[in-house]
Order: sequence, then C-alpha cells, then structure tokens
Amino acid sequence: MRRAYRFLLRPTVQQERALVEMLRDHCSLYNGALLERRDAYRHSSRTSVRYGDQSAQLREIRAFDPERQGRWSFSSQQATLRRLDRAFQAFFRRVRAGGTPGYPRFKGVGHFDTVTFPRDGDGCRWDSTPHDTQTRVRLQGVGHVRVHRHRPVRGRVKTVSVKREGRRWYAVLACDEVPAEPLPPTGSRVGIDLGTVHFLTDSSGHHVANPRFLQVSAEELAAAQQHLATFPQRTRRRTKKHRAAARKVARLHAKIRRRRLDHHHKAALDLVREHDAIGHERLNTAGMTKAPAPRPDPEHDGAFLANGAAAKAGLNRSILDVGWGQFLRILADKAESAGRRVIPVDARNTSRTCPPAIGGCGHVAKENRVTQAKFACVNCGLVANADHVGALNVQHRAGLVLCAGA
Repeated sequence: MRRAYRFLLRPTVQQERALVEMLRDHCSLYNGALLERRDAYRHSSRTSVRYGDQSAQLREIRAFDPERQGRWSFSSQQATLRRLDRAFQAFFRRVRAGGTPGYPRFKGVGHFDTVTFPRDGDGCRWDSTPHDTQTRVRLQGVGHVRVHRHRPVRGRVKTVSVKREGRRWYAVLACDEVPAEPLPPTGSRVGIDLGTVHFLTDSSGHHVANPRFLQVSAEELAAAQQHLATFPQRTRRRTKKHRAAARKVARLHAKIRRRRLDHHHKAALDLVREHDAIGHERLNTAGMTKAPAPRPDPEHDGAFLANGAAAKAGLNRSILDVGWGQFLRILADKAESAGRRVIPVDARNTSRTCPPAIGGCGHVAKENRVTQAKFACVNCGLVANADHVGALNVQHRAGLVLCAGA
C-alpha cells in the first residue's frame, strides 16, 4: 500500500534563503512555460505546445541561466512542467465535459509553494546522513536540511516534495510498499451519522462533540482580516506592516487547519480501533455547500427576490468547518492500514426512516423528522434522537452490504 509522510524541516538561515530562491525560480519556470503555451496558441498558426516540447528546452534554459535555473535539479524542473501539463489536461477535460473551463493561471511567488522531486536520489536524498542520529534530507542547491522526524518511515521512498506553509517548511514523502498493520478483530460493527451540531453520532447513541474550530477563532480571525483589508489589495510592493498583517491571517488559518486535522485523525483512530466495519453516509459535500440560485423578480426587471442566501451561507460555513470530506478520507486510509472495512451507503432518508433496530416500524416520511434533534414516527409513535436514528439506519444499510458481499 502507499502512504504519505509529512515532516517539519528546520533549515538554517542560509538554507531557508536557498529554499525561497528555489520556489521563486520554479515559479518563474512555470509562468514562462504557461506564457509560451498561451502565446503559441494565440498565434495565427494555432500551435499547441506540449510537455515534451518544453522539457526538451530545459537543457538550453539551464545553460543560458546557470545562476538561477541551472542551480536546481533537472528532474524537479521536469516535475514543475508536468504540473502545468496536468493543469492543461484538466482544463481541456472540463471544456469537453461542458463545465466551467478554468484556464490555468499565472502563479504569484507567494502562491507557488511546492517543489517535487520525482525520485529519491535524483536531486534529493532522504536520510542523507544515516550515520548521524539527526535525520536530514539533501536537496540540490540547498544542502543537508535537518528534519524533525517524529515517526519512522516505512516502505520505499518514491518522491520527495518540499512545501512552504506560511513561515514553515515541510518535507512530504510518498512511499510505496508500506506494510499493512492489521489490528485484531473486535467483532463490532458501527454506523455513524455526521452532522454540524454533533461532529458524529454512532449507532450506540454516543455523540462526539463538534469542536467548531473556525467559530472559536472567528473574532480573532475577523479582526486580523479587517486589519489586512486596510491595505491596498493590488500593489507592486507591500510594506513591512502589510506583510505582517498577511502573515497573521495566514498563521490563524493554518492553526485552525492543523487543529481540525488533528481532531479528525484522533476521531478516525478511535473508530478504527474499536470496530471491524464502519458504515457512513455517502455525502456530496460540494453539492451541499452550493450557493442557492438567484430568483429573478418577474414584476421588476433587474430585481431579485429573497432566496435564503444569507442563511445558506451560515450553513455552508458550518459544513466546511466540520470538514466531513477530509475526515472520511482519513478514516478510509486508517481503515485500509488496519485491515478494517469502511462502507459508504446511500444517505437518502436515513434520518426519516423509523429504525427497526430499536423497535421501529420502518416507515419513511418527511414528517418523521420533527426538528433537527428530534425524531417522532407518525406511524408507530417512536421518539428518538434524530442523529441516533440516522446512525442506526446507516448501520443497517452497511450490514446489508456486508451480507451481500459475503
């Protein structure tokens, strides 16, 4: 199986300066390749420039600019050109599908934050000082950078990526042939219902609280964003105070993101340790967080009726804050490593069906869901917590999938 490891880098002042220059030069290469493709297609000949054409020019580019482009790994520069090529492939795929095309954009230096080395040993070397107790990664043009390795790396390192987040630097390893670590069977199956009031409710009725990390930091984040808004959005050169304000907003967002990720890992690990099979609703988070369509006023041209956009925006913010999609991906990865099974089931009517597991009649009706928290069957009169009912029905549907598979 494959697994990614992420470790904090601790570069020296000179190494950090070299890392910034590496990102700057790869960003310049990306933008130059994008400009060449765009101008070639705008020409009357409608020429299409592909990855192979641009990769063949790298040798001349490196020879022409040895102080900048010639410093870095040839393979990492090829990876940057492949990144642009994938962006164009996705653009043409969306065009053919009739969606919003989204033409590839030029990258600002502050937004180009990742350089990938496609193969360990080619321009980079993981654990480059094995004789030393301190782990280091060697990067061409940068040197041996100290790594805070907080856990062992298993499997074979295939690619190494260097990523900048704010003022922190990370090494991301993609490893292959990672051995699974199956856990002993527990004989337990569970269904979970994800929500915004409670982070999740399982089929035994246990609730996991929603930490609401964004809401907890909302006041501090709003103050930082308001201060940042006092500076001009488009300027050739930011002042020292402008850069500090932007760093503060980015730092707060990163803190919220790290806390949410840590909570998801811990919640998923608890489920995987306690249960052999875990059922959950198959959720379309992107569709659930779409803004409502505008409602034109038929009596007044150019006017619109109220469409509940403000209320929907608050719900969308809560859904994105709880992070269902990230949690389910983490849960699936941990379950695969532990030899557990995760079963997504149809989410329709899970909270409107009277659950037979606790003596219900199986009646399905919209009226069964009285409020966000209360379930009351209009047929048999069963009263229960709505989230618990949803988890029980998810567990039942997951059990049917297991029986069909057996």
